Amino acid sequence: MNQKTGNDCSANNIKLFEERLRRYENEAGQISSKSTLIDRVSYLRKNRENDVSKAIINIEDSMNFDLCFVLDCTSSMSPYIEATKEHIIKVASYVNSHNSNFKFWVGFCGYRDHSDHFDRLQIFDFTNSLEKFKIYITNKVKAKGGGDLPEDVLVGLNAAITEMTRSNATRILIHIGDAPPHGRRFTNLYDIYPNGDPNGLIAESVLKKMKLKKILYYFGKINASTDVMLNIFREIIGDFPVFDLMTMGDNPEVLVDKFCKATSSAIFSSITLTTTLRNSERKLLCCIPPRTLDEVKDGFYFINSSFIEQDIFFKLAPQPFSVGAERYAYFALDTSLEQANRLVIKKYHDIKIGTIERYLESVEIFNIAYFFSTKFNIAAEQVGINKKVTFSDVKVLYDETDNTYYSVEKYISNAKFKKFKLNSGLITEFHSILEAFAHFTYKYTEGYLVAYDLQGADLHNENEWNSKMFFAKT
Repeated sequence: MNQKTGNDCSANNIKLFEERLRRYENEAGQISSKSTLIDRVSYLRKNRENDVSKAIINIEDSMNFDLCFVLDCTSSMSPYIEATKEHIIKVASYVNSHNSNFKFWVGFCGYRDHSDHFDRLQIFDFTNSLEKFKIYITNKVKAKGGGDLPEDVLVGLNAAITEMTRSNATRILIHIGDAPPHGRRFTNLYDIYPNGDPNGLIAESVLKKMKLKKILYYFGKINASTDVMLNIFREIIGDFPVFDLMTMGDNPEVLVDKFCKATSSAIFSSITLTTTLRNSERKLLCCIPPRTLDEVKDGFYFINSSFIEQDIFFKLAPQPFSVGAERYAYFALDTSLEQANRLVIKKYHDIKIGTIERYLESVEIFNIAYFFSTKFNIAAEQVGINKKVTFSDVKVLYDETDNTYYSVEKYISNAKFKKFKLNSGLITEFHSILEAFAHFTYKYTEGYLVAYDLQGADLHNENEWNSKMFFAKT
């Protein structure tokens, strides 16, 4: 390499490093007054370490949680009340015994109807004594009262939200009932209060308070009379898990076993979710891929690009299925639509809370690689090459509550991922097509960059004319 070329490369590297460092500082909100690169890096690293320590404390705090059971205690629940009480005790005992890292407080709020006066509400405030809770549920909770078919559901939920003493970051409410609230918007059943709660309580005010307090809501459905209620609740607070007990039969013993397993699983999922992704507004940030080579070469294209935001609801596996050199990979389900779509969610090992930089880099790499793959596939088809190269669509997942970022990809079923090409050495599999793709990127950009370090899966099907190779990193 001649001296002039070496100096040019060095100058370009320093320029690129300066741009990247400014991005780190802007995203972290930590602008250093130091002049040298070394001082700026040291300043930024110190601030990041402080934020990581705070994040660890927040995660430890979120592993303490409040678990509240809200139960319809009217006479219509008589066939299920004993089974439900047993379920509640079983769930609380299961949570208490299956993870010593979690510390929880458990409480109870039973509701009946307006005609039951002093017995209308039955509250046992949060306690960390499982034994006291068991004694109360066993001896004090009875199915009685109620007049018409709808019940005082909103008053029961409102009491559980506003009158019980919560102190932990993770808050879970499990609501079990066989009847809707009063009012024609909820039911056409015989109703003494067809205009709704006589005291003016409405679902919007109750559920918005629940959302504001970051309480995770679950419902145990016993019959179809609560379907309209559930739809209205979803319109107000979004989707939430429903344990459909209608499919489990009428045998109370069956209800106990099925309901216990389903609820226990949901509780642990909620705790895991709250520890890593708190119950909040979660957004998918989708970047528009470059359309021209000039945009690829524009160092500020991705910095200045605006993201398209999409809301997302999802369930996250408690443990990663893979641990790479840089990231953990978790299976997840996108539950935003009727049919759940499988996802892979990735998190960097060493990235602090609130730092988007590395995730933007990941999206940038994927989008540029995808741009090149579309150009390469057009050129390959023109010369009779049928195998296509493409790249997984990568988005950034942002959780507003704890200012955390993740990367998200679609899960590709029946795909065996492998490294086809490292940063050095020869390509040993699919030599011609991968070597051609790497060479294409170098020539197409006139030596500006080359796509290497390829890893992914060959989805070749002998019966398909257009077979593909998917790649997950370059």
